[in-house]
Amino acid sequence: MLNTQYSIPMNILFIGDIVGKPGRQAIKQLLPKIVEREGIGLVIANAENAAGGSSLNPNSVNELFQSGIDVLTSGDHIFRRPEALKVIDHPFILRPENLPPAALGKGHCLIEKNGISIAVLNLQGRVFMSAIECPFRAAQSAIEKIKNDAKIIIVDIHAEATSEKIALSFFLEGEVSAVLGTHTHVQTADEKILPAGTAYISDAGMTGPCDSVIGRRKEKVIEKFVTGMPTSLEVASEDIQLQGVVVDIDEQTGRARAIKRIKEKL
Repeated sequence: MLNTQYSIPMNILFIGDIVGKPGRQAIKQLLPKIVEREGIGLVIANAENAAGGSSLNPNSVNELFQSGIDVLTSGDHIFRRPEALKVIDHPFILRPENLPPAALGKGHCLIEKNGISIAVLNLQGRVFMSAIECPFRAAQSAIEKIKNDAKIIIVDIHAEATSEKIALSFFLEGEVSAVLGTHTHVQTADEKILPAGTAYISDAGMTGPCDSVIGRRKEKVIEKFVTGMPTSLEVASEDIQLQGVVVDIDEQTGRARAIKRIKEKL
């Protein structure tokens, strides 16, 4: 029999990029069922595309928190809408830690659930993306600040290149509970637990319309590729799914014990 005195579980649901109104609908209707079925103690979601397909605004933020999400992470689109400035100071909304120091908002937070302290750290990659501060060094610095306050540390690495994400997981192995990729909107099948107890996946996927090109109407994306002309990339509406991962973590040690992919249709 499992000795729960020394092995207290914390199941964390990490949701891949929420895209527009369809993504928010999936959260509202599917999230409660998943939380109950999987025994979820904390819900984290990347929401940088939640408002009309790009960035955040007060209405989208309120809707997501009311639907049961505890922490919202983001990435390179977080400041695409001016309305994001109205919510960026929320205690549980993150922008990448490695943005320039003058950037508004914060890149990590601490949250307590059921008497357990959890730290969430948001990073952005640099390969094929903007030239910002080094995510590796930024992670080291942030972890040094928070490691005494929380044994469980979840990292959202919002990056284009799988090589950069994988390298970061090895770099942080044993220092954090999970390194979970976002940004590409395509759920990968490489979930694993590293030997030192860090869970990893290259991309948690997308929450929104999957009959699309990463959330946008396929006809419009094809038009842009074929013509090379500026095109309005509208959010699609069909085959709405909620995608992400559930990570089972030992609260006493902060080590991940299991990770599994979630893919639910609306």
